[in-house]
Amino acid sequence: MQKNSKIYIAGHRGLVGSAIVKNLREKGYTNLIYKTHNELDLCNQQAVAEFFEAEKPEYVILAAAKVGGIVANNTYRADFIYENLQIQNNIIHQSYLHKVTKLLFLGSTCIYPKNAPQPMREDCLLTDILEYTNEPYAIAKVAGIKMCESYNLQYGTNYISVMPTNLYGPNDNFDLEKSHVLPAMIRKIHLAKLLSDNNTKALLDDLNMDNLETALGYLKGFGVSAECVEIWGSGKPMREFLWSEDMADACVFLMESRDFKDTFSVTHEIRNTHINIGTGVDISIYDLAYLIRDIVGFNGELYFNTDKPDGTMKKLSDVSKLHALGWKHKVELKEGIRTMYEWYKEGK
Repeated sequence: MQKNSKIYIAGHRGLVGSAIVKNLREKGYTNLIYKTHNELDLCNQQAVAEFFEAEKPEYVILAAAKVGGIVANNTYRADFIYENLQIQNNIIHQSYLHKVTKLLFLGSTCIYPKNAPQPMREDCLLTDILEYTNEPYAIAKVAGIKMCESYNLQYGTNYISVMPTNLYGPNDNFDLEKSHVLPAMIRKIHLAKLLSDNNTKALLDDLNMDNLETALGYLKGFGVSAECVEIWGSGKPMREFLWSEDMADACVFLMESRDFKDTFSVTHEIRNTHINIGTGVDISIYDLAYLIRDIVGFNGELYFNTDKPDGTMKKLSDVSKLHALGWKHKVELKEGIRTMYEWYKEGK
């Protein structure tokens, strides 16, 4: 990519998309284009076609997706498969029609079977059943991988698919009801610290409430008090976490210096060309919770509620392929959580 190449980032407001925009700008790219959902509905085939015809991007980074937690994925199954397929189909096909030089498609490690061998290698894709709760979303992402592979093989395009592990970082979702485990823990433990410090004003500002009694009742529903924070499950499950700005750096690295032909060894059948993006290192939820407690400075107890589900016990990505392509993560978990917590406090 040249510094003045026209690059379209779909999903530029999300955790990954915003980090990619930041990374590109820091590296001197000056011709970035993006649209909000109100400006461009990516599920609308005609609208996407008109956008590509008008803008004619040279490079495309497809970070847009309908995402959510376990409850949302399991409840709105039709929405998750339909909208993600529509977004992918429209952008990938229009990229082909308008001769985009290179495209990067972002998926998720939830594409792998529920009982995949650990760490999860790219070649375990489609070898067993998926986790039921997010199966529609995962199937959409598998379809995206196969669409990129198929266009490359039939039309000679240069589309790369990457599968990030659990991400965290600036612009993350801290909603107590909808956020993922790491930002939810940070906020819950932060709120417990405010309670223990009797910092009522900061507490009410954080919750956007004006009544302490209402706030205390609300937080009780999430297991947050001045003395204790409830964590779902036993704390034994192992999880891998990648700093979102590291993820963005990996994406830009691949766009700048690697092509589809670099993602596989020549065989009679070209499969599993996607690339895991992660650290290759995991941590127990128990150790994660205590690490966050130490960083936040909360002196209360952590209660692991074993009546709540643990989920999959281990989900670790094999990043051998990524390392062989020449990229490795830079930000370790402790540093990332500390930076993210400071970012969260500054926003409040």
